[in-house]
Amino acid sequence: MKSRSKLKRMSKVLSMAFVIFIQIYWYKVRKKPEADWEKLWKKIGGRFRKTLFELEGLLIKIGQLLSIRADLLPNEFIRQIQDLTDQVPPSEWEEIEGILKAEWGGPLDHSLLSIDKKAVASASIGEVYKGILKDGQPVAIKVQRPNIQSIIKTDFRTLSIIIWFAHNFVPMPKGFINLKLLFKELKEVIVRELDFSQEKNSLLFFQERFKDVDGVKIPDVYSELSTSKVLVMEWVEGIKLTDEEGVSQLEFNQRELAERLIEVFLPQWLEPGMFHADPHSGNVLVSKEGKIILLDFGMVGEISKKDSIYFQTLIEGLLSKNYPKAVECLTHLGFLLPEAEPRTMEKILAELLSFQPAQLKEMDLIALKLEINDIIQALPIQVPTRFVFLGRSFITMEGMLRNLASEDDLITVLKKVFMGWLSKQGNNKWSFIWFWLQSQPLFKTVHSFTEFLKLPQKLENIKEIEQRRHFQFSIFENHKKQLFQLTLLGFIGMGTGIYTSHQLILQLSVGVSVFSCIGYFIYSFKLKKWMKYMHEKRRGKI
Repeated sequence: MKSRSKLKRMSKVLSMAFVIFIQIYWYKVRKKPEADWEKLWKKIGGRFRKTLFELEGLLIKIGQLLSIRADLLPNEFIRQIQDLTDQVPPSEWEEIEGILKAEWGGPLDHSLLSIDKKAVASASIGEVYKGILKDGQPVAIKVQRPNIQSIIKTDFRTLSIIIWFAHNFVPMPKGFINLKLLFKELKEVIVRELDFSQEKNSLLFFQERFKDVDGVKIPDVYSELSTSKVLVMEWVEGIKLTDEEGVSQLEFNQRELAERLIEVFLPQWLEPGMFHADPHSGNVLVSKEGKIILLDFGMVGEISKKDSIYFQTLIEGLLSKNYPKAVECLTHLGFLLPEAEPRTMEKILAELLSFQPAQLKEMDLIALKLEINDIIQALPIQVPTRFVFLGRSFITMEGMLRNLASEDDLITVLKKVFMGWLSKQGNNKWSFIWFWLQSQPLFKTVHSFTEFLKLPQKLENIKEIEQRRHFQFSIFENHKKQLFQLTLLGFIGMGTGIYTSHQLILQLSVGVSVFSCIGYFIYSFKLKKWMKYMHEKRRGKI
């Protein structure tokens, strides 16, 4: 990638980020109402989307990953980028041929009988071509895009500059957005997807997992032709689940197809091991014989045995009201950031779970939801990437299932498949959870209604405590904002002094800028220090 192209790419992304930061800061200073903020985020999302399509490449992949971070980003922004399709124009064949020759160490006809020079599919990281091996076997050849490594370095360098600037100079929402952690997660996911040898290992894992399942087809992989930049797989034909005409010609009905899909994906979501994190209609097909075909294992998530144990213990802790244990599990799972205070989280969980849905008829639900949201958003909570991918996998599959069967049919099928899966697990923690769910009517009857009536006052008490805890934080933050405004004013004055050649204005502006910059960094330091030690210092006073 040429240096000029790199600078152009970086400048476009940085200018977009700078404009967004200015808009956000301006809205915060003017204390715009919620409706205006929604319009702003919609506008920002549209600009972000336009820039991604203009620059293509890795940024579209980053946009896709951000679109599943609804736990961190505003809804209006998410709506603008949630349907991003990772489709970009294919590369020149000469460049693809050069990569294949370099990876295979010789001419293509040493390995292939033929290869179509037109890409079957083209995305930001890889392109897929159809080829024929020497023995006549058709194969899908996934090739890493030319110059993608250079593009990645440029884009990550640009993102690191943006995050550094935002972390040090932009007043971000408190507590629930950790930009450094988000950047780390994005980088880990993309670097993993770049290494086709890891995708090959994921494919082999799924082959082993479903080797005894007749209703699932995983393509074979040709390891001798696969490298970190090339992945050669068996060519598999299938019907897309969105192809209504093709699905209607199958020998079984759509309800049965939905059941087969649930049988394939439910164990992935509940058991330790990898799960397919991107099961859209292009990656999940059905053969004419009724087998479920899984393709593209570049984006996979993993539920470790340790996570599975913590997750089950979390559910047990919530159901048995052992909130210290539940908070401990949330910490181990990575949902709570280091600055989270366990005792506050225990209180929040206790209040959120102390009422029953059937008792909400007499309450102002909107007011209650806003009250709870205010508290939760002030807490240092972030969903780890591996669980975001789990949610993505579930929601994507749910959308396809709803096109195949009615909601009542899906509930019936899901219960049938879940009970079948549960019977294979033996007597474990999931049995406890299932029996608890079945006992809900009795639980609702004996639950204390008086505790529920105290909920609004308890929520108000917790909110008041949090407000007092952040009072000093707000003082520092206000001083920091004022100094930032003074710095901007100084820069404007310097520009005016230079333009008019007025030395007095220039000297005064320089003095103001230096003074305000020093003050800004002092209060930034105080702000960070207070955030770090706030709980320990204030605990005895609150």
